[in-house]
Amino acid sequence: MVQHFLLAATACAVASLPGPAAAQDVQPSIADLQRQIDELKATIAELKAQRAPSAPATLAATPPAPSPAPVQVAQAPAPPAPAVEKSAERPRAWYDRLTLRGYTQLRLNEIVSGDRNAPAGRSRLRSVHDAGIGDNSNFTFRRIRLILQGDVSDRISLYFQPDFATNVSNQVGGERREGFGQLRDAYVDAFLDRERTFRLRFGQSKVPFGWENMQSSSNRLTLDRSDGINSAVPSERDLGIVAYYTPPAVDRIWDRLIADGQKLFGNYGAFGIGAFNGQGTNRTETNDGLMTVAMATWPFELDALGPAFRGQVLEVGGAALRNRVQPEIRPSGVSPVSYADERVGFHAILYPQPFGLQAEWNWGRGPEFDPVLGSIVTRRLNGGYVQGMARVRRSPLGPFMPYARWQRYRGGWKALTNAPRLETDEWELGIEFQPIPPIELTLAWSRMERREAEERRDGRAEGNLIRTQLQWNY
Repeated sequence: MVQHFLLAATACAVASLPGPAAAQDVQPSIADLQRQIDELKATIAELKAQRAPSAPATLAATPPAPSPAPVQVAQAPAPPAPAVEKSAERPRAWYDRLTLRGYTQLRLNEIVSGDRNAPAGRSRLRSVHDAGIGDNSNFTFRRIRLILQGDVSDRISLYFQPDFATNVSNQVGGERREGFGQLRDAYVDAFLDRERTFRLRFGQSKVPFGWENMQSSSNRLTLDRSDGINSAVPSERDLGIVAYYTPPAVDRIWDRLIADGQKLFGNYGAFGIGAFNGQGTNRTETNDGLMTVAMATWPFELDALGPAFRGQVLEVGGAALRNRVQPEIRPSGVSPVSYADERVGFHAILYPQPFGLQAEWNWGRGPEFDPVLGSIVTRRLNGGYVQGMARVRRSPLGPFMPYARWQRYRGGWKALTNAPRLETDEWELGIEFQPIPPIELTLAWSRMERREAEERRDGRAEGNLIRTQLQWNY
């Protein structure tokens, strides 16, 4: 290439030489032509050095050789494979598969009238759900949850949730201490099909009994679960195996409700059946029996009923539980006798669009302390709630939901020492505001008539409470 370029330049220069009349000027013109050729060769060598990265950096500074032989330039290596292909082959790291989220609930309860305190042997105004209801209580943390979850593979996912708002008693002279960590959920899901309609769950998880029990506390409208439904599985969890099945038609309806901002109970399957230890959350198994439980729920779209029902969904279902449990007894230890713990229940939810209704009830038998006999016996129980709510999507204060709930329960509370009897009648009126998406503020008034969950106290306490809760999600 260099030779062709030089020959062309020489021809042009020769063509420009003067005729015979100017022969005396030919010799100086040839010298000028040689100088121009040398400059062109130097320029070409410099350009080639810039185009060839593997060539020595001193190539451009080397004086041009008088010979017109072509310069040998090393061939540049082939470019490496695109980085995108390499990153696509890299296995996904744990932080690509798992997510970390959580929520915290700060509460303030104030007994404005009633049996704030009582003499020994008489019931005080207390609740099995909220230890912050008491004589000299102010701010309390109701829940501090962190949730680690994600897909380990296409067929395996995990879920881990501790709570850092647990209290323990009898630290110093019976004093209670707050802010202890406790395991809530630790399980793995194995999906049996690509569509994830069938799953097996292994570990400590929620027991499928009661719609409200399955619903997350971060998503529930009322401040606490009802005594009647929660008495079946206090703390809602146990250690075992459960199978869930969710038909695609049900999944589609639930996905639409979630996108609409409704408060669902979570996708625990339209059908669930499981076997658990039966002693309760974080309690050691004390017999070789298993608690068996089954639950079914189905949402129905009501559009066919006319324009007034367009977009509304009614969900109905039921559950059954069979177990034998050994409650804790005084002064210490676990009852050597196991007691029948059996019940059936139903639920119905009309999602608020803008008005809704929700109801649950259950009947059965379970352990209960008999003060006359001075021992635990098996007694009948029943209880539940009826709730109405409305949903306002837009306001100057953000979305809000007012609600009203009545609950009733008669029966034992197996999770406490000696399985004391509860007699609960309660009205609750409240409203939940959501000024910004991560923040929820609930204000409620409660009219309570309760028998305290303590077998050494008798009668029922009455009173009015003002209750507030601030929840922040992260």
